[in-house]
Amino acid sequence: MKYSIVKIGDSRSFADGDAFITGAVKEANVVIYLGAFLSPGSHQVDETKQAILIELDTECLGVHTGESAGEEGGNVIGFARYRNGDDPPADLVELVRQPHTAQSVIDAAREVFEGAGLQVVVSADQAGRIIDRLVRPKYNAALRFLDEGLASAKDMDLTCRLGLGYPDGPIERVERGDLARHYDITQSLFETYGTPGFAPARRAIVAHERKRRGKED
Repeated sequence: MKYSIVKIGDSRSFADGDAFITGAVKEANVVIYLGAFLSPGSHQVDETKQAILIELDTECLGVHTGESAGEEGGNVIGFARYRNGDDPPADLVELVRQPHTAQSVIDAAREVFEGAGLQVVVSADQAGRIIDRLVRPKYNAALRFLDEGLASAKDMDLTCRLGLGYPDGPIERVERGDLARHYDITQSLFETYGTPGFAPARRAIVAHERKRRGKED
């Protein structure tokens, strides 16, 4: 399926020169807005389009479309390609639908990404979507275990790799993904849900504070 791209800012999903970007055409019935920190109102409302896709960071799609008592849902859909820090993006895209998003809109978005060789899952418009709501509490738990002296970072990571078959351990993964960014994500989720598992771990708070003070200096 043909698609066009409107690039407003740096994308965490697709780097400049990526085949997905070079494969776009000038005009198409599917329009994709790229930029990981898009401001509300960045996209152009156009009901003649089959689907309009907005790249999300941690925010809900409703930030861009507005909400109306659970009746929201038009031809605009959100998406985020999973990426751990500055690691290369994974081949997984989370599509974000609203309560009344038409199946045809979801199908069009799925066809675009699957045509590029990516795997697609569909999530309701909830902060954290699927991945962050699953993994962030696990990272927090591992960081707290480290503080409590349950095990060394090396031993926890080795246990997860050899015992559970993970490609990497929780400490090495969350540190590689940037503890300050982990703080930003978990703090946002904690403010939304109030669940203790989302409360940023001490080491993430320290990383956030070091980053903040470094910018002030």
